[in-house]
Amino acid sequence: MSATATRPAGPLSLPSHEAYLEGLTPVLTATDVSIDYLVEPPVHAVKNVSLTLHRGEILGLAGESGCGKSTFAYGLNRLLKPPADLASGSVTFHDESGTDIDVLGLSGESLRVFRWDKISMVFQGAMNSLNPVISVKRQLFDVFTTHRPDMPKKQMRAEAQELLRMVGVDPDRLDSFAHELSGGMRQRVMIAMALALRPQVMIMDEPTTALDVVVQRGILREIMRLREQFGFAVVFITHDLPLLLEISGRIAVMLQGEIVELNTAADIYERPQHDYTRRLLSSFPSLTGDRGAFIRTGETGGVA
Repeated sequence: MSATATRPAGPLSLPSHEAYLEGLTPVLTATDVSIDYLVEPPVHAVKNVSLTLHRGEILGLAGESGCGKSTFAYGLNRLLKPPADLASGSVTFHDESGTDIDVLGLSGESLRVFRWDKISMVFQGAMNSLNPVISVKRQLFDVFTTHRPDMPKKQMRAEAQELLRMVGVDPDRLDSFAHELSGGMRQRVMIAMALALRPQVMIMDEPTTALDVVVQRGILREIMRLREQFGFAVVFITHDLPLLLEISGRIAVMLQGEIVELNTAADIYERPQHDYTRRLLSSFPSLTGDRGAFIRTGETGGVA
């Protein structure tokens, strides 16, 4: 079977990508999504992007700063604010109950209920996303009071403590404020908040940015372990392609608002199809002098 691209009109993909998808169940489908920033002149940030996320998978979204990764992610979860405008396309959430939800058709209370319950998000710069004047407990309680208003306070506290345990934070930190936590601990608390309602999809927008490599490794291990435990799917957004090669099953490479290549992590590493993907791979310094020696082996991941 030829190793040439099979879909010249869309993202470059190999036949092995289609084989990889056999037997997987979609959980989120975006079709021809276009997002503009209505400034003068208008900026076409996302251009006719189609992407399907499957249950339990980690899908990496890679690309340089400004390529549209975060804008696309915000569009998936209906978090865009003016001047951003989702100009066209559709986003469908395939609920585990068997119901398909038109995400772009939600509004008001139905949209509020959908967010965080079905799809949660760890935002870019999450270390600074905690409210500095409210304790961790109150911020976790806010999730429960908004989405589980009948939950007793005692149960909320027990759930909050268990969430902190799951992400490797001492439950005694529940009464702490953001400034009393290290960067890694704050990041773990944000992941705990995203997990609070056991969503089926978690979008993680550069969750390890600004963390040192040791803390980053610990965070990634927690994400992998929690994904195995709860079975949620992950869209992992970063410009760090070597990191995605370790943890992702598939990787979509984004350039100037378009997905230019979509392949398995192994094929992205071994047989990149798009020139931009090859340039991304070659932009990372080698540890041994050989191309591709940036891959950190010996850890859980898709290619290592």
